[in-house]
Amino acid sequence: MSDTPEPNDFTAFMTQREAAARAYVNGDAAPLDRLCTQAEPASFFGPAGGHRLGATAVTAAYRQGTALFSGAGETHLEILQQGASDTLAFWTGIQRATVRLHGKAEAVPMDLRVTEIFRREDGGWTLVHRHADMLTTEPPRVT
Repeated sequence: MSDTPEPNDFTAFMTQREAAARAYVNGDAAPLDRLCTQAEPASFFGPAGGHRLGATAVTAAYRQGTALFSGAGETHLEILQQGASDTLAFWTGIQRATVRLHGKAEAVPMDLRVTEIFRREDGGWTLVHRHADMLTTEPPRVT
Protein backbone atom coordinates (compact mmCIF):
# COMPACT_ATOMS: atom_id res chain seq x y z
CA MET A 1 0.00 0.00 0.00
CA SER A 2 1.36 3.42 -0.98
CA ASP A 3 1.80 6.33 1.44
CA THR A 4 0.77 8.71 -1.35
CA PRO A 5 -2.94 9.60 -1.09
CA GLU A 6 -5.08 9.17 -4.17
CA PRO A 7 -5.99 12.37 -6.04
CA ASN A 8 -9.63 11.24 -6.01
CA ASP A 9 -9.69 11.84 -2.24
CA PHE A 10 -10.27 15.46 -3.26
CA THR A 11 -13.91 14.61 -3.98
CA ALA A 12 -14.30 13.37 -0.40
CA PHE A 13 -12.43 16.43 0.88
CA MET A 14 -14.96 18.71 -0.82
CA THR A 15 -17.61 17.60 1.70
CA GLN A 16 -15.37 19.12 4.39
CA ARG A 17 -14.95 22.25 2.27
CA GLU A 18 -18.71 22.65 1.91
CA ALA A 19 -19.22 22.16 5.67
CA ALA A 20 -16.64 24.90 6.29
CA ALA A 21 -18.55 27.19 3.91
CA ARG A 22 -21.79 26.55 5.85
CA ALA A 23 -20.06 27.38 9.14
CA TYR A 24 -18.58 30.52 7.57
CA VAL A 25 -21.94 31.99 6.53
CA ASN A 26 -23.05 31.41 10.12
CA GLY A 27 -20.18 33.44 11.56
CA ASP A 28 -17.80 30.58 12.42
CA ALA A 29 -14.39 30.80 10.76
CA ALA A 30 -12.80 27.90 12.67
CA PRO A 31 -13.59 25.11 10.15
CA LEU A 32 -12.20 27.23 7.29
CA ASP A 33 -9.14 28.11 9.39
CA ARG A 34 -8.37 24.40 9.66
CA LEU A 35 -8.47 24.03 5.86
CA CYS A 36 -6.29 27.05 5.06
CA THR A 37 -2.59 26.84 4.39
CA GLN A 38 -0.18 28.26 6.92
CA ALA A 39 2.62 28.19 4.33
CA GLU A 40 3.41 30.55 1.48
CA PRO A 41 2.23 31.32 -1.09
CA ALA A 42 -1.40 32.07 -0.34
CA SER A 43 -3.82 34.57 -1.88
CA PHE A 44 -7.42 35.76 -1.72
CA PHE A 45 -9.31 37.84 -4.27
CA GLY A 46 -12.49 38.70 -2.37
CA PRO A 47 -15.95 39.64 -3.60
CA ALA A 48 -15.53 43.25 -2.51
CA GLY A 49 -12.46 43.64 -4.74
CA GLY A 50 -8.84 43.96 -3.82
CA HIS A 51 -6.62 41.10 -2.80
CA ARG A 52 -4.67 39.70 0.13
CA LEU A 53 -1.32 37.96 -0.13
CA GLY A 54 0.31 35.72 2.44
CA ALA A 55 -1.16 33.03 4.65
CA THR A 56 -1.52 35.28 7.70
CA ALA A 57 -3.23 38.08 5.77
CA VAL A 58 -5.55 35.67 3.96
CA THR A 59 -6.64 33.93 7.17
CA ALA A 60 -7.23 37.33 8.81
CA ALA A 61 -9.41 38.39 5.86
CA TYR A 62 -11.51 35.24 6.18
CA ARG A 63 -11.98 35.85 9.90
CA GLN A 64 -13.00 39.46 9.25
CA GLY A 65 -15.54 38.24 6.72
CA THR A 66 -17.33 36.00 9.20
CA ALA A 67 -18.03 39.04 11.39
CA LEU A 68 -20.58 40.18 8.78
CA PHE A 69 -22.85 37.18 9.32
CA SER A 70 -25.32 36.82 12.20
CA GLY A 71 -26.21 33.15 11.77
CA ALA A 72 -29.06 31.17 10.21
CA GLY A 73 -27.28 31.28 6.85
CA GLU A 74 -27.24 28.53 4.27
CA THR A 75 -24.90 27.81 1.40
CA HIS A 76 -24.22 25.21 -1.25
CA LEU A 77 -21.24 24.78 -3.58
CA GLU A 78 -22.44 24.22 -7.13
CA ILE A 79 -19.34 22.61 -8.61
CA LEU A 80 -19.00 23.12 -12.35
CA GLN A 81 -15.47 21.69 -12.64
CA GLN A 82 -12.99 20.09 -10.30
CA GLY A 83 -9.80 18.14 -10.60
CA ALA A 84 -6.81 16.92 -8.63
CA SER A 85 -3.30 15.65 -9.14
CA ASP A 86 -1.06 14.26 -6.41
CA THR A 87 -0.15 17.76 -5.21
CA LEU A 88 -2.67 20.32 -6.54
CA ALA A 89 -6.45 20.45 -6.82
CA PHE A 90 -9.10 22.96 -7.80
CA TRP A 91 -12.80 23.56 -8.14
CA THR A 92 -14.74 26.23 -9.99
CA GLY A 93 -18.41 27.02 -9.76
CA ILE A 94 -21.05 28.98 -7.96
CA GLN A 95 -21.40 29.34 -4.21
CA ARG A 96 -25.11 29.88 -3.67
CA ALA A 97 -25.98 31.32 -0.30
CA THR A 98 -28.73 32.94 1.69
CA VAL A 99 -27.17 34.87 4.55
CA ARG A 100 -28.24 37.00 7.46
CA LEU A 101 -26.11 40.08 7.89
CA HIS A 102 -25.78 41.94 11.19
CA GLY A 103 -28.19 44.85 11.23
CA LYS A 104 -30.49 43.43 8.51
CA ALA A 105 -33.83 41.85 9.35
CA GLU A 106 -34.23 39.90 6.13
CA ALA A 107 -32.04 37.17 4.68
CA VAL A 108 -29.97 38.25 1.67
CA PRO A 109 -29.16 36.07 -1.35
CA MET A 110 -25.44 35.99 -2.10
CA ASP A 111 -24.35 34.02 -5.14
CA LEU A 112 -20.63 34.07 -5.89
CA ARG A 113 -18.54 32.85 -8.81
CA VAL A 114 -15.70 30.93 -7.17
CA THR A 115 -12.36 29.41 -8.10
CA GLU A 116 -10.35 27.72 -5.34
CA ILE A 117 -6.95 26.09 -5.52
CA PHE A 118 -5.64 23.59 -2.97
CA ARG A 119 -2.20 22.17 -2.28
CA ARG A 120 -1.43 18.90 -0.54
CA GLU A 121 0.37 19.62 2.73
CA ASP A 122 1.12 17.01 5.41
CA GLY A 123 -1.12 14.47 3.67
CA GLY A 124 -4.20 16.70 3.43
CA TRP A 125 -5.61 19.40 1.17
CA THR A 126 -5.13 23.05 2.14
CA LEU A 127 -6.73 26.10 0.56
CA VAL A 128 -4.03 28.29 -1.03
CA HIS A 129 -6.10 30.57 -3.30
CA ARG A 130 -9.71 31.74 -3.46
CA HIS A 131 -11.17 34.07 -6.05
CA ALA A 132 -14.81 34.98 -5.45
CA ASP A 133 -16.95 37.68 -6.99
CA MET A 134 -20.65 38.39 -7.24
CA LEU A 135 -22.59 36.46 -9.85
CA THR A 136 -24.53 38.84 -12.05
CA THR A 137 -27.80 37.79 -13.60
CA GLU A 138 -27.55 39.95 -16.70
CA PRO A 139 -24.85 39.60 -19.32
CA PRO A 140 -22.76 42.74 -19.81
CA ARG A 141 -23.98 45.12 -22.47
CA VAL A 142 -21.80 45.65 -25.49
CA THR A 143 -21.92 49.23 -26.74
